[in-house]
Parts: sequence; structure tokens; C-alpha cells
Amino acid sequence: MSDSKPKSQQEVASEFTSYYLQRATKEFAEDLDKVRTADDFKNDAIHLLVNALQQGTALFSPEEQRRIVETAVEKK
Repeated sequence: MSDSKPKSQQEVASEFTSYYLQRATKEFAEDLDKVRTADDFKNDAIHLLVNALQQGTALFSPEEQRRIVETAVEKK
């Protein structure tokens, strides 16, 4: 275990969001490519797509987010 200061909930939430988006985009890579290359996809829709993916983080409690972030750091 590290002697470093525990992360604030804001730091945990930020790291969790980054981790979650990385995992989601990896998991849904083929589907996201299909959406992105569709004829009716506009570049300004990227922001909407990212926001939609970020909403998935709300499914996790602060405690779950902290546990996932701490586990991901340990695996590095």
C-alpha cells in the first residue's frame, strides 16, 4: 500500500470518468466506428456521443468508483 495522500472524490471521479471512457470506447470500438462513418454523422455530434458515454458513470456509486480507480492503479 502507498503512503500517499488519499485522492479526493473529485480526483477519483475524474480518473474514473477517464478510465470508464477508455474502457467503453475499447469495448464498443466497432459500433462507434460504424456510427462515426455513417453518412448522416456530423462532426458536431461527437460532443453528444461523448456526453452519452459519460452518463454511464452515473451508474457507479462514489465508493464503487474509488474501488475501481484504486484497482486500476494497482494493475499498472
